[in-house]
Amino acid sequence: MARELTKVVYKPDSQKSEEYIIIVNPAEYKKWSQGGISIPLSEVVDSFQVFYSTSGNQGLLGQASNQQLENHFGTSKDVDVVEIILKRGKDQPGDAISTQTFMTNATRGSGVIDSKGKGLTGI
Repeated sequence: MARELTKVVYKPDSQKSEEYIIIVNPAEYKKWSQGGISIPLSEVVDSFQVFYSTSGNQGLLGQASNQQLENHFGTSKDVDVVEIILKRGKDQPGDAISTQTFMTNATRGSGVIDSKGKGLTGI
């Protein structure tokens, strides 16, 4: 089963590559951004986790530290930061997130452990 994904990306300085990213529910975010301010933020965002990247939103994402949030937003309170990103950021719809199991490195074998009778001598 796949789930739709939308990121809201806020870039504080156009001259730098650092970005703050949150994950939102696309339908609720669209309603919220079109004036549905009465919609609770807990329904708009997937989580109140703020991600940070220095290599653009396609690179590796890490969780933003409280110090980074304080420096760029004047607060480290997650609700306030998320609201600022929602208002100033730009949405970027993406591919669906799959909840299926997938192999991360096919060259390392199937990942199946054979526990049928060889004992310790056959390893």
